[in-house]
Amino acid sequence: MRALVVTAPRRASVQEEPDPIPAPGELLVDVERVGICGTDVELYTGEMAYIDQGHTTFPLRLGHEWTGRVTAVGDPADERWIGKRVTGDTMLGCGDCEYCRRGRHHVCPNRFEVGIRDGWPGALAEKALVPTHFAYEIPEHVSVTAAALVEPGGNSLRAVRAADITPGDRVLVLGSGTIGLLAAQFALAAGADVHVGGVRQGSLDLARTLGVPHTWQLDDLAASAPDRFDSVIEATSNKAMPALSVRLAKPAGRVVYIGLSSTPSLIDTRDIALKDITAIGILSASPGLAGAIEHFADGSVTPDAIVSEVVALEDVAARLEGYRGSDAGPGPKVHVDPRLQR
Repeated sequence: MRALVVTAPRRASVQEEPDPIPAPGELLVDVERVGICGTDVELYTGEMAYIDQGHTTFPLRLGHEWTGRVTAVGDPADERWIGKRVTGDTMLGCGDCEYCRRGRHHVCPNRFEVGIRDGWPGALAEKALVPTHFAYEIPEHVSVTAAALVEPGGNSLRAVRAADITPGDRVLVLGSGTIGLLAAQFALAAGADVHVGGVRQGSLDLARTLGVPHTWQLDDLAASAPDRFDSVIEATSNKAMPALSVRLAKPAGRVVYIGLSSTPSLIDTRDIALKDITAIGILSASPGLAGAIEHFADGSVTPDAIVSEVVALEDVAARLEGYRGSDAGPGPKVHVDPRLQR
């Protein structure tokens, strides 16, 4: 099969790899669509912390936002899966530790992270394996584009759930990338009065087309009055935004942190305590995957416009370097169809 392999920082090529064979408890999937995200960029450039920590080594195969169809199973008991469109969890817990036993496999210290940590190759290939236990069926009426957005959708839905929205709440989403735009859509579905702050005007305009009534430039928000929002979801890579989130949240409000800056961000915990702020961190889509599928299936969230273009495996390295095709739309997400050939 053809697969995109990163052999060293900023070195990637399409290579022929052996077809994976499903073991008992595994599904073999023909991959139809894969999303590229910021984590993939950091792994490609070698800047991802996991590389310095020894969790990830080259060569590696990226791709943790994906969908495809099951073509084979490792156990005859799983044959009902054949032909189904599926996606899979990124966090594959060991199943035995205290975290896994409590249903928190996404923080299992011995977990695989598909396409991120060593041990389980990603889906930027024509075929991929997923443990049956971590597979999720996608209804046929959900588009292939939306199906490949379930993983970032699960992250965003978790952030919105953590914001504990009551209909009519004034909610600010800082960041107009994929996670921010998805969070805004889930917040709208929850009945919130949604505001989105960002930098790229094209992404803010896209937010408006998705139904967001209020958009802001981050600089304007930074200069605005404090204590304005019932909840703030911080989904940027800007180290100044976590502190701004606390400033803009109302007393007794909530701040949800899902964005990660490349350098440490500083927050004065006195501001959190003296405003009685509830601050929550979000890691992983795992507890939100089923909910994201439900929202996409019932039409309460339609995420397809977030994807700007669909490219072939041969185009991935250029996209990881920041290049976008001349026909790309305004959305922040790039999708890959491994079946395409250039």
